[in-house]
Amino acid sequence: MKSKRTLILALLGLALAALVVPAQAQMLINGAGATFPYPIYSKWFDEYAKVDPSVRFNYQSIGSGGGQKQILSQTVDFGASDGPMSDANLAKAPGRIFHIPTVAGAVVITYNLPGNPQLKLDGPTIADLFLGRITRWNDRRLARLNPGVRLPNMDVIVAHRSDGSGTTFIFTDYLSNISPAWKSEVGNGTSVQWPSGLGAKGNEGVAGQVKQLEGTVGYVELAYAHQNQLPFAEVKNLDGHFITPSIETVTAALATAHIPDDFRFSMVNPPGEKAYPIAGATWLLVYQKPMDPAKGKKLVEFLKWAMTEGQKMAPALDYAPLPDNLRQRVLQRIAGIQG
Repeated sequence: MKSKRTLILALLGLALAALVVPAQAQMLINGAGATFPYPIYSKWFDEYAKVDPSVRFNYQSIGSGGGQKQILSQTVDFGASDGPMSDANLAKAPGRIFHIPTVAGAVVITYNLPGNPQLKLDGPTIADLFLGRITRWNDRRLARLNPGVRLPNMDVIVAHRSDGSGTTFIFTDYLSNISPAWKSEVGNGTSVQWPSGLGAKGNEGVAGQVKQLEGTVGYVELAYAHQNQLPFAEVKNLDGHFITPSIETVTAALATAHIPDDFRFSMVNPPGEKAYPIAGATWLLVYQKPMDPAKGKKLVEFLKWAMTEGQKMAPALDYAPLPDNLRQRVLQRIAGIQG
């Protein structure tokens, strides 16, 4: 009886060991950066765990500025940014950094007004709202763009990002493109000196600020507006059409973009009847020669999956997948990572 009990305990021990070893062997890949693509990246990381259970991704959604800083300091295995790194920042890197575009998305102008009417806005008016030059919601410029809409006699409260942000980069890139005043007084970047308003951290922070405070206008990635059930404006594009932000209108904008070999590009205010004007790509930032070759190999496998199976998941989360010709170019770049 004693020997039988010993045998059972030994078998249980072996079974437990079989369960524990894979967990101990699981590789952790760390990343940090943009909040703009956080919903799709979270989905990808969860789904990829089913494809390769030996690897787990830990992603900190801290803003594009933080993602660029951490990849430069090599405290993460990959960074994430909605604004491409500058030549100056790339020159600081201890090795060559690849920009891997993953998806594209819309930055929407969202607001909290009584009854939440559907607003139409053009570029100069958006610039004047965020410059603090339009201070009341019933301003004649807003009324002229929205005939028949009852605009409240209420103060405009601006909400903007307080952290280094790729969403800010896309938004200020657009404003600099359509407003000489904005370009000269504020400019564009992941972080700017805001002329007015309240700062909040992350897309989720700005969405929360808008949702909580009546009279507020802000800018967020489309997925965050949908998640928080916030209204967003139709925006007049370069061809003079008021465009609703959507996967289709972001795809139309992306189709016009000139994309160089290093994949650093802007797609704001493009031509095209159906193109939404405030859209941008988002990138994963990866060293050509990763510090840890084993992690580099696993990261390459994930990136190849993201460019194929992962792209199919983008539309359900309000992101535009990359067109086939661009995906093929990106896959060639991924093959050049020496994992």
